Amino acid sequence: MQLRANMDWMLKDLADSVPQTRQVVVLSSDGLRMAQYGADTDAADRLSAACAGLQSLAAAVAAEFPHSNGTMRLVVIELNGGFFYLMAAGAGAYLAVLADEGVDAGLMGQRMRDLVARIGGHLSSPPRHDGQAT
Repeated sequence: MQLRANMDWMLKDLADSVPQTRQVVVLSSDGLRMAQYGADTDAADRLSAACAGLQSLAAAVAAEFPHSNGTMRLVVIELNGGFFYLMAAGAGAYLAVLADEGVDAGLMGQRMRDLVARIGGHLSSPPRHDGQAT
């Protein structure tokens, strides 16, 4: 699929532009990998599935803010060994990044926002019903 090849190239561009980036994945809100760079398919699938759960947790936390519409924009988790970023990237799509400890967090956020702005419309994933996109 041409769109997927284009997304893979753009994900590589993100990884190359931010030193210490390990893995970049685009996923649907239901945790299905749409594109990847920097990891094998199994690792990208595991990360995508975990991101679906994090997105759900973020929505639950958002409910605690009286003026929130419940939309998750960005989750950042600092772990022993690195950082995890999850950013909304269009209707029903997300951009996830794993990076080493020394990553420039400001640069990562900027590059992720730039990527989402460039291709956000292409990253939208329609809702699924009975296993089929609608």
